[in-house]
Amino acid sequence: MLTALLFLLSAGAIYFACEYFVNGVEWFGRKLSLGATATGTVLAAFGTALPESAVTFVAVVFGKSAEQKDIGVGAALGGPLVLATIAYAVVGVALWMNRKRLRRGDMLVRVDHGRLARDQSWFLGIFVVKCGLGLVAFAIKPWLGVMFLVAYALYVWRELKDGDTAPEEEELEPLKFQPQADNPAMSRVFLQTVLALVVIALASHTFVKQIEAIGLALQLSPHLVALVLSPVATELPETVNALIWVRQGKERLALANISGAMMIQATIPSALALFATPWLFDAPLMVAGLVTGVAIIYLWWLFRRGRVDARWLVPVGLLYAVFAAFVAWHFAVG
Repeated sequence: MLTALLFLLSAGAIYFACEYFVNGVEWFGRKLSLGATATGTVLAAFGTALPESAVTFVAVVFGKSAEQKDIGVGAALGGPLVLATIAYAVVGVALWMNRKRLRRGDMLVRVDHGRLARDQSWFLGIFVVKCGLGLVAFAIKPWLGVMFLVAYALYVWRELKDGDTAPEEEELEPLKFQPQADNPAMSRVFLQTVLALVVIALASHTFVKQIEAIGLALQLSPHLVALVLSPVATELPETVNALIWVRQGKERLALANISGAMMIQATIPSALALFATPWLFDAPLMVAGLVTGVAIIYLWWLFRRGRVDARWLVPVGLLYAVFAAFVAWHFAVG
C-alpha cells in the first residue's frame, strides 16, 4: 500500500512540478533573449536531464560492483531509446486528442521540420559512434569520452546561434509565481524554475524506486526492470513536459525539449560511462542501440519530408514494445 501511494504521489508531483517548470523555463528563455526552439533544446532539456545524468554519474563513478556500473551503462542507452520512441509517440497521441480544443483543422505538426531533421541526423551520427565503441575494446577508449562532451558543446553553440521566435499562438502564459505581472522579475522566474526542477528531481527519484519495488513485487526479472521499466520512469519529466506543451498548442517546444534531451543523453552520460567503465555491450544493449537507430532514421525521414501528420509519430512508440519483448525473452531463456 505504501509503495502504491508513493507511486501515485510521486507521479502527481512530477506532473504538478512540470507545469511550473515549463512556465518558468519559457520566461527564463525570454529573459535571456533565446529563441523558442533553443529554450526547449537547451534550457528545458538540460534541466530535466540533470536527474538522469546524476543517476549515471553515481552508478559509474561510485558503483563498487560491475552490476552497479552496468546500471549506468544501461541508463546511457535506455534514455535515448525511451525519448526516440515513447516520448515522440506521446506527442502524436496528445496532438490527436487535443485537436478540437486547439481548433486545428488538420493534424500537421507545426515545427521547424528542417531543424528537427538536422537534429536527428546530428544525433544519429553521435549515436552510431557511441554504439560502435560498445562493440570493441582498446586502451585509449576512456579518453574518447571527451569527444562526446565536445560534441554536446558544439550542439549547444549551434542551437544558441540559430535563434527563432515563437508564433502568436505560442505567447507566454503569466508566470505562476507572479501572475499579475506582464514582465515578471528575473528573481521570481529563476526561483520558480529552480524550485520546480528540485521537486521534479526528488519526485522522479521516488518514482523510479517505486517502479523497482513494484517490479520485484510482481517477481519480474531485475534486468527487465532495469532495462525496460526504469528508463521509462527516468524520462518521465521530458515526456510530461512535452504533454503539457502540446496541450497548450506549443508542439515546437515539446519536440525541441525531447530533441535536446536526446542529445544530452547521447553525450554526457556516455562520456561519464566511458571514463569509468569498459563500455562493452551485451545482447540487450546491442538491441537497444539498434532499435534506437531505427527510430531515429524513421523520425529523420518524417521531418525531412517537411509535412508531418501527428498520427505518423505514434507508430514509433511500438518499437519500445519490440525492445521490451526481446529483453523479456532474452532473460527468460537465459
